[in-house]
Amino acid sequence: MRMNQGVEWAVHVLLALAWLDDGEPVSTARFAASYELPQAYLNKQLQALVRAGLLESVPGARGGFRLARPPEKITLMDVVMAIEGPEPAFQCTEIRRRGMGADAPESQFRVACAVNTSMQRAELAWRKSLASQTIADVRTEAELHAPAVAGMTRRAYGRD
Repeated sequence: MRMNQGVEWAVHVLLALAWLDDGEPVSTARFAASYELPQAYLNKQLQALVRAGLLESVPGARGGFRLARPPEKITLMDVVMAIEGPEPAFQCTEIRRRGMGADAPESQFRVACAVNTSMQRAELAWRKSLASQTIADVRTEAELHAPAVAGMTRRAYGRD
């Protein structure tokens, strides 16, 4: 499965805000500079997170974005849904009814397509896995692999 790169960007922004943990907003420009990302495209991802209730947008010269919920209450599935939308990854087009199956009796299609059923089962497992992992979980795992990352993030945003 291929996801929009905005999902990765969104998770990193949420992690940065979790490490900053002070409620002070961070501007799109600051995030974009920190990760060397295009500001306009990053802002679209951040606005999607606001619409999903994951971030709050703070207007004004010292405005920006801050977490709308604690990191323990934001799942990876929340992020994927905000950026990618709710549509299933697999779309069955019932090709079994075309070509060699075009003249098959309707009774042959009463049982759900095995390909569609298998793909839906796999996607459900994927979605459950994403829903079971929070930004706090990812933060903990990142800190296990790179213990200095929290301090590095706070310094990069002038919070240390």
